[in-house]
Amino acid sequence: MSDEIPVINQTKKVQPIAYKKKENEHHVLVITNDSTVFLTKKWVSAFEMFGGRVTEVEKLVCDIEEICNVSFGIISGQFGFIPADYVVMPYDNVPSCKEEYEELQERKDYAGSIKKLAGPIFDKIVVCVPKDMFAIIMDSLPRGRVIAVTSKDYEQECIDRGWTFLPRSGARVGDENRERILEIIRSL
Repeated sequence: MSDEIPVINQTKKVQPIAYKKKENEHHVLVITNDSTVFLTKKWVSAFEMFGGRVTEVEKLVCDIEEICNVSFGIISGQFGFIPADYVVMPYDNVPSCKEEYEELQERKDYAGSIKKLAGPIFDKIVVCVPKDMFAIIMDSLPRGRVIAVTSKDYEQECIDRGWTFLPRSGARVGDENRERILEIIRSL
């Protein structure tokens, strides 16, 4: 008889494996902010919750989905930066000015969340946010892979970072910008 104690239900340590993209596989991240227009009072995904100006970005996301893999994130006044498939409920604090965007950044660090998510898996990151919010998240975005739909105030900064600059027109994107974004993504 042995003096060794038998090991029962020993589990192996599982090492995470980084996702390896397949050849010709492309991923796009689209970022926008919330809206004061809530489409329901029920708990639903953020994608289903917001109307108003977010609708234009949602349509863009659906168009991109026809071309490649797309992830959609929303900067929410209640929750910070969240994936659009997160379930949310209506809330009162939708930020709408520089001071409120800064307060939300202090409270939820949405720029930090974007920086963590905006890794190398994304070939392009499309950003459609107000100019004062754009100023907060700019340094969280990677060089060379951003399509920035924003104020002309940031045109040179975008060029200097190797980003595609598109002047904000329309509610969030504008028809011309939408076509240009889709053209860029098709060419990946």
